[in-house]
Amino acid sequence: MKRFFGTVARGLRSPIINEGDDLLTIVPQLLKEAGDSGQLLFQDRDVLCITESIVGRSQGNYASIEDIAADVREKFGTERIKSLGLVYPIMSRNRFAILLKALSLAAEEIVLLLSYPSDEVGNAIFDPDLIHKSTVNPWQDVLDEKTLRENFGPCLHPFTGIDYLQFYRDTIEESGAKAKLIFANNPEAILKYTNQVIACDIHTRKITKHRLIEAGAGQVLDLTEILNEKSSEHGYNQEYGLLGSNKADEDRVKLFPRDCQALVDALAQELYEMTGKHIEVMIYGDGAFKDPVGKIWELADPVVSPAHTPGLRGKPNEIKIKYLADSEFHGLSSEEQASKIMESIKHKDDDLIGKMQSEGTTPRQYTDLLGSMADLVSGSGDKGTPFVYIQGYFDSYADN
Repeated sequence: MKRFFGTVARGLRSPIINEGDDLLTIVPQLLKEAGDSGQLLFQDRDVLCITESIVGRSQGNYASIEDIAADVREKFGTERIKSLGLVYPIMSRNRFAILLKALSLAAEEIVLLLSYPSDEVGNAIFDPDLIHKSTVNPWQDVLDEKTLRENFGPCLHPFTGIDYLQFYRDTIEESGAKAKLIFANNPEAILKYTNQVIACDIHTRKITKHRLIEAGAGQVLDLTEILNEKSSEHGYNQEYGLLGSNKADEDRVKLFPRDCQALVDALAQELYEMTGKHIEVMIYGDGAFKDPVGKIWELADPVVSPAHTPGLRGKPNEIKIKYLADSEFHGLSSEEQASKIMESIKHKDDDLIGKMQSEGTTPRQYTDLLGSMADLVSGSGDKGTPFVYIQGYFDSYADN
């Protein structure tokens, strides 16, 4: 029978997962029901993607803002930090606002250093095109809030309509701390105001922390160093701390899940025993893609996938079909082109990096590609599909 479909990704509807729920029981049962319904036929190298959110929820990996504040006070060795600098947080109600609320409980004053015109993941404070119409040099100039607004006008997020500068100022002050906002693309600018600092950026945190230490900061943490120690009193993540956390309610965060590798390995074994097929399993968070309109780079988690089975390691090694059709096999009939391309795929080199046949395929990690696909399929709203089942991803045009 002719095969019509290649890669297929389907969101799998799930019961609501709560603290204490056993995913090793729930997930296989859910897939069994899907298989028994006739809507899913299991194949080797299918991929089951599980959102990090329900893993963290099942683990009960939560912490309160007081838990966070207490850990910060302990790490800085004082009951209340006189002035605490927060460098390069992203602008997010879900991701950082709740952390800002917690951190403000630990200090008398918060000095918030924001990059401009946008944060690390592309959330714009103002329209970046306005930079070219001003006399401001974003690589050198340190601005206060008044100067920034005078030069660039209203600071409304293009999607949410939120004025994050006012929102963050209100969050700090409502928590009982004084607020000072400054804007610079040089992290050392914070040291004019305080030498006790938390680097709040995600993917650039190591270099930010290094630069601050080299510049003479008294004490510098990053978000991975808060709630990163095992505790029976609240959630924690030994590797990522507060990174990857989300707002749970007005006074709690759900932390990035921990101990994930044991879960994916156990699930893969359960699914093999149930189906007789080698099904890959991965846990995924934010995908890594950039919105062409808002310029927002989605990845606000420290990694796309904190854990995955061994078969998902590596990168694609693929031939660019349209390149071969337009070049080497140009002028042949469609049927002849198809036959030649299939043969090329079957006999391709084990490593195509740098070869013209692969030009434009941009090989990235399987987990980043699959995680981004799963994140787009599952969404973060009312879909109700925290599991995504992907089939045919590892097949090629040459496979029947």
